[in-house]
Amino acid sequence: MIGDYKKLQVWEKSMDLVKDIYVVTSVFPKDEIYGLTSQIRRATVSIPANISEGRLRGGNKEFKHFLFIAFGSGGELETHLEIARRLGYLEEIRYKELDQKLTEVMKMLNSLIKKLETES
Repeated sequence: MIGDYKKLQVWEKSMDLVKDIYVVTSVFPKDEIYGLTSQIRRATVSIPANISEGRLRGGNKEFKHFLFIAFGSGGELETHLEIARRLGYLEEIRYKELDQKLTEVMKMLNSLIKKLETES
């Protein structure tokens, strides 16, 4: 079934990452609510949102396009997390945990993109 994005492991892992990010950013300084906190949350939410939207669009070409957008959001998130670490908003251990989860999601997205390219 083409629209069954909830069965995709990459979607599930990215949803877990969203939850983790919301927990971590809830303790960021309040003056960052419209800045870095918002940027981090939007980039994170964009990953599973684009996976699901692309899957529901129908064809592999559209799905791959939205996977690339999700991948780009992952790159954006990677940079935002590094900024948060450098500003002291994220402890090193927590940063490493989130970075590891994000890396896993990015690898899964990349694998799915390559799979779709070979099927085209």
